[in-house]
Amino acid sequence: MTSATRHRPPPLPTPRGPLSTAVRAALLGAPPPANIPIAASPAYGDDLQLALYTLYELHYRGFRDVPDTLEWDSALLACRATLEDRFLTALREDVPTTGTTATAALDELQVEPTADPDGTSVSFFLRDEGTLDQLREYAALRSLYHLKEADPHAWVIPRLRGRAKAGMVAVEFDEFGAGRPDEIHAELFADLMTDLKLETAYGHYVDAAPAEALATVNLMSLFGLHRALRGALIGHFAAVEVTSSPGSRRLAEALRRVGAGPAAVRFYTEHVEADAVHEQVVRRDVVAGLLESEPELEADVVFGVRATTYLEERLAARLLEAWRQGATALRGP
Repeated sequence: MTSATRHRPPPLPTPRGPLSTAVRAALLGAPPPANIPIAASPAYGDDLQLALYTLYELHYRGFRDVPDTLEWDSALLACRATLEDRFLTALREDVPTTGTTATAALDELQVEPTADPDGTSVSFFLRDEGTLDQLREYAALRSLYHLKEADPHAWVIPRLRGRAKAGMVAVEFDEFGAGRPDEIHAELFADLMTDLKLETAYGHYVDAAPAEALATVNLMSLFGLHRALRGALIGHFAAVEVTSSPGSRRLAEALRRVGAGPAAVRFYTEHVEADAVHEQVVRRDVVAGLLESEPELEADVVFGVRATTYLEERLAARLLEAWRQGATALRGP
């Protein structure tokens, strides 16, 4: 597949209920839903998460046969706001933020175990007993995140100043390849997918992704698109960078163990060293710089850290339950 083909807008995903059906119909020319049936749809469920994902994608690559002008359609934005409110309300109810600081919340993530005694870590499982097929499933699901890896975080840059902005740009510069297009981390992940004989087209695996995977991607877009959530976006960014290096080391070991090729291994080995450096910049400059200039955002940073952890743990539970039963974690082949 050529680069131009891989980067074309994807087709619209297959609906999973009344919300995502109404959104798809609106994008294909039907009147936007005025009263969407949200009450019966779980906040973390397939239908709501897919509807939200679909609307968010209008701000990234869009969709085949969907006009670009719909990105800022007022009725669709109103629909998205209703879905966001349901998602964000659920997260605020489920994620505690009181009684701690941003530093303490990040310190909790730095307690790196040497083993996984409670069996809840995907990277430990894949390192120790994961099969090639399970690693391929993991890469397919993570492609919805990694093929846009740094993009939603970039939205926060004009909302920062001083030390926080300088640190954020320094880390994003690395994520975007430090001026070398073939070193953009999203491109490195596409190389990993090619090595694992996966389809590299943007958004190709959305129909296979369960709600738990969609929610982790939607969280980035939710935080990134709203200036009022800039502190939460920084918390999300910090949580990712703090946990990336040790997890990436285990995933690189898993890929070597199953005989994956060098491009697959390289994506994760690249993150072992780079994110160990990024972690220090994020803590010292981005988080500390933000709270120095806007100390009132500390609770939002904590919320971003813990919401990220909460949704990642939900995804891990879904994956591990399926794999330990010898089943697929995907919704389809």
